[in-house]
Amino acid sequence: MPTHFEGSRAERRTLDTFIKLTRCTNSVLGELSARQTTGDLTPSQFAVLEALHHIGSMTQGEISSKVLKSTSNLTTVIDNLERDGYVRRERDAEDRRVIHVHLTEAGTSKIEAVLPTHVRALVEIFSVLNASEQEMLGELCKKLGKGREAA
Repeated sequence: MPTHFEGSRAERRTLDTFIKLTRCTNSVLGELSARQTTGDLTPSQFAVLEALHHIGSMTQGEISSKVLKSTSNLTTVIDNLERDGYVRRERDAEDRRVIHVHLTEAGTSKIEAVLPTHVRALVEIFSVLNASEQEMLGELCKKLGKGREAA
């Protein structure tokens, strides 16, 4: 449904595009949630484990920027992952203020167990777009996400 906002053509087009982007994102996330592709992990827990699995140990601030969550929100997420034995924290030897988060064996096993199901679901969901459309969408999202920095 297009916007009913009565602004300029550019404002209506922008708002309409934003609404479509938001609905699309919510639809995809809803489908992943319905399929329970991350098992008993929350989306934030899954994102942290996935980042640590593919990138390696990071500080909480680095994880925060990778998964686009505030550091205060991530404290709780990491607390729960640590409680469940999926990650461990370690203070930096040179700067005790810095805490590195590491994936444990249990965390590696957990992400390796749920990741294939998650990826298969995404491939299926995105299959309504052909390869070039997926690449174009990816580039457009990247450009929009970087905003003025990309311009």
